[in-house]
Amino acid sequence: MGKNNSGAHLIKPIFWISTLYFAMGMPFVTINAVSGIMYKDMGVSDTKITFWTGLIMLSWTLKPLWSPFLEIYKTKKFFVVFTQFAIGFLFALIALSLPLGDFFRYSIALFAVIAFFGATHDIAADGTYIHFLTNKEQAKYIGWQGAFYNLAKIISSGILVYFAGILEKKNGVTNAWMIIMGIYAVLFFIVAVYHYFFLPKENKQERQTEGKTAGNVRKELLEVITSFFTKRNIIWSVLFIILYRFAEGFAIKIAPLFFKAPRTSGGLGLSTSDIGLIYGTYGSAAFILGSVLAGYLISFRGLKKSLIWLCCTFNIPFVVYALLAHYQPVDLLPVGAAVVIEYFGYGFGFVGLTLYMMQQIAPGKHKTAHYAFATGIMNLGVMIPGMFSGMISDWIGYKMFFIWVMIAAIPAFIISALVPFPYPEKLKDQ
Repeated sequence: MGKNNSGAHLIKPIFWISTLYFAMGMPFVTINAVSGIMYKDMGVSDTKITFWTGLIMLSWTLKPLWSPFLEIYKTKKFFVVFTQFAIGFLFALIALSLPLGDFFRYSIALFAVIAFFGATHDIAADGTYIHFLTNKEQAKYIGWQGAFYNLAKIISSGILVYFAGILEKKNGVTNAWMIIMGIYAVLFFIVAVYHYFFLPKENKQERQTEGKTAGNVRKELLEVITSFFTKRNIIWSVLFIILYRFAEGFAIKIAPLFFKAPRTSGGLGLSTSDIGLIYGTYGSAAFILGSVLAGYLISFRGLKKSLIWLCCTFNIPFVVYALLAHYQPVDLLPVGAAVVIEYFGYGFGFVGLTLYMMQQIAPGKHKTAHYAFATGIMNLGVMIPGMFSGMISDWIGYKMFFIWVMIAAIPAFIISALVPFPYPEKLKDQ
């Protein structure tokens, strides 16, 4: 089992894949979604929330610019553990910044630094996954990878948000969110210690860094960029990874704000605890089930035959938000049912995009850096619509906004049907 004898499989891969991708998902989800709920509770406007929390996601797009450094210096394990400790420390600082008068300025700056370390962590984590697993194992575990990545979404935007709602009633909004940020800090300190002992580490022969110094990093980076953009059919592949999640970029920013907005403003008027309950209870099982099933489906049928169906499952469920905005149900049951549908589709469809980038874009000499390029471009497709989603929803209202989300999903269907596969699918161990 596995590609080498360096100790990568002294424990089963699932035991480090699960924690690694859980830790990867936390910073992204917290900045992209949970911070919005926190700032909404603390009186910040939708337009300001979506613009600034969207802008600082730029680190996940620009991460390819420093990804070659991670291949040259230290090990992937070093960067994983270091960034996890750093993120934990920064969350602790955010907790301390919230009582300050100009809390938004200080906390958003700290979130921006977390975004940088989170993006760096992603490069090292994905490099670990690609390096230590064969193509067959990548396909086998891709569903679990996606499940635990997005389990962070369930816990962060579900359980912790629900807990924040309970704390608000007892301790006030500011103190409640200080505690939540402190919990994030503790979680990252724990996973950093765990990965220090259990994450596989490549040996010196595998790293092949001899002779590489700071002086040739620029040349290395230029080679990485040039080789990426000269890959066969790369324009089509780039369009695919941008458009696949384009509609999600709009929906993911506004959905929790829509849930919390008063009914007189077109929202659902839910409490912070209601939002956490919906995401954490109704959505969690559906999401994990969708992710795992998709992984095994791809392993059995192949990605090429499954991709258009994965795209449909990913994008069509966004229609539930349009229905919620139109009918504005009072009971939590229809809202929970809608989230179940959307989360199952999200989990099922997301793994297709991940595996495409891993096996159709990343292969080559600089596979870790090229995968970072691909995920960075993908996040650009989420970041840009997210930045302006608040402005658009304020302009046309929630009802028309979610209709616009459905229109924005149409290009994803077209490109998924046409995207080329430059590399033959290999579903056997190598």
